[in-house]
Amino acid sequence: MPFSSKIQLCWILTEDGLTGTENQCLGVAEALGIAPQVKRIKLRQPWKTLSPWLGFEQNWSFTPSLIPPWPDLLICGGRKAIAAARYIKRQSQGKTFTVFLQDPRINPAAFDLVAAPAHDPVHGPNVIKTIATPNRITPDTLAKAKEEFEQFKSMPAPRVAVLIGGNSKAYKITPDITHNLASQLASLNTSLMITTSRRTGEQNTQILKNALSSKENVYFWDGSPPNPYFGMLAWADYILATADSASMLSEACTTGKPVYMIELEGGAPRIKTLHKNLQDRGALKIFNAKLEHWTYEPLNDAQTIAQEIRKRMKL
Repeated sequence: MPFSSKIQLCWILTEDGLTGTENQCLGVAEALGIAPQVKRIKLRQPWKTLSPWLGFEQNWSFTPSLIPPWPDLLICGGRKAIAAARYIKRQSQGKTFTVFLQDPRINPAAFDLVAAPAHDPVHGPNVIKTIATPNRITPDTLAKAKEEFEQFKSMPAPRVAVLIGGNSKAYKITPDITHNLASQLASLNTSLMITTSRRTGEQNTQILKNALSSKENVYFWDGSPPNPYFGMLAWADYILATADSASMLSEACTTGKPVYMIELEGGAPRIKTLHKNLQDRGALKIFNAKLEHWTYEPLNDAQTIAQEIRKRMKL
């Protein structure tokens, strides 16, 4: 969809450091065919502690400051972005169309549109529900990543992308879980492309590296740029992702490739509902050291939100 003349300026606004939330917003902007300005903010006190309940936001509530010209469209996410969205809406005299991704945990009427995944409890006349979380995965994204990370072509097929998160409020990755996962991965007659995160922990990362050191055709991302994440998804025949990450599971299930979930210790009702929704859709299965091929309709949540924005803004 070409850039609309009604949207001359689009901002993406998130709390500084929330890369996953920023990528969700970027996915929606890209689905609209828009090149946005990305703004990463921090809040000053007392808004930092009391947002979004305090209100009365001022220009100096944010760092860096938010100044006009105000955007025609604002796409934002994260608790601290709520204060900024309200401020921009007020300063633009209501002309900025504000979109909040995820459940804002306040009255959704504060925004023109709230787009939340089905496992979030928010409801309202300006709320739409997606299956999972929007993201930047598209056929074009994967095709470009395949060209950029052509080094994975030399790894014999089938190739498995292994996306490992780790400890969160709801989940814990333990050495026992990691040892078991390493044993399962070692038993696969496949190439492995593995990425871990800071939440995985050095001990668990080292367990995987040690256990797979003698296995051929194993790639571990060492954290140095460029990030091969999209390239791994592009070249993968199968994708494994840990249960803790709604973003990774959503991105994996947007590829249309078979996706397996690596179970961790713990859980929470909301993300377990996401797991069930993805399983019911036929996109996700539990990993048990066996791989099989199947097909399903890929997720397309970013495009769903983009279509709703076009409708409501009358683009």
